[in-house]
Amino acid sequence: MSIQNEFLTLRSHMQNTIVGQSNLLDRLMVGLLTGGHILLEGAPGLAKTTAVNALASGVHANFQRIQFTPDLMPGDLTGTEVFDQKEGSFRFIPGPLFHEIILADEINRAPPKVQSALLEAMQEHQVTIGGDTHALSDLFIVMATQNPLEQAGTYPLPEAQLDRFLLHVTLDYPDAEEELVILKRDQQQHFGEDTQTETSPISPETVLAARREVAEIYIDEQLERYIIAIVAATRKIESIAPEWKDYLIAGASPRASIALLRSSSALAYLAKRDHVIPDDIIAIAPDVLRHRIIPGYAARAANVSKDDIIKRILEQIPVP
Repeated sequence: MSIQNEFLTLRSHMQNTIVGQSNLLDRLMVGLLTGGHILLEGAPGLAKTTAVNALASGVHANFQRIQFTPDLMPGDLTGTEVFDQKEGSFRFIPGPLFHEIILADEINRAPPKVQSALLEAMQEHQVTIGGDTHALSDLFIVMATQNPLEQAGTYPLPEAQLDRFLLHVTLDYPDAEEELVILKRDQQQHFGEDTQTETSPISPETVLAARREVAEIYIDEQLERYIIAIVAATRKIESIAPEWKDYLIAGASPRASIALLRSSSALAYLAKRDHVIPDDIIAIAPDVLRHRIIPGYAARAANVSKDDIIKRILEQIPVP
């Protein structure tokens, strides 16, 4: 079986666990194929944690779930140095970040010091303890969740950390038919019926090989310029919508252009194509840009959301 087909099998395995939410499953696969971190946002009960668990079960890698709470300390993530009386010296005890797939559950409940420790791990794939640097796994990715409804006891993620996430995926409620399937599947599980299908776990080496293949997906220069035009429009929104001149305080950085190219290449890979098409870019652009633009007071007063702004940009920028 080719590497590409193995990932399609993994996606099918996840579909056997998660009802609907095809957009979510695709985005998780994009994160795995690019090594990019994913931020999942949605109300409780929308299968955010279950989806990440399903992904981890299909990858033969070290998986660790970390429940973020206000009393969490940086050392609880990174590990710490302890004094070994027998050796008469300090030795490093690795923390949960030294796994390959991390589920950061309710990440916005962690205080700023913990966010700072996580920032280095996400960007540099390393942690620094007592002046010593410790490298993380090549496969290392963070799948984080947050609940947009509860504000008490939460710490909004700083822009610098948000920018480290490849995608910010928002989840919606299932439709009536999907919810009916959820009810029936829950009944089957309640009475002990096995609704899961077996899948051959993908090894870390296979994931890394697939990432190299994704990096080789062809993208025409016209599409690269299309990506740049989309990102540039977030920095000067009045160029496409003069009446929205004050709607954005800040636009997306060049990191967004890189993320958009990598993500659209991964979508092409999942579609079994060796090249990117405009539809790949258009489909993934909202998730790439959503957390990288900052609306101003004028946008909030006019009830214009981030997604409204991104939609307007995609409508106005000519497609090659």
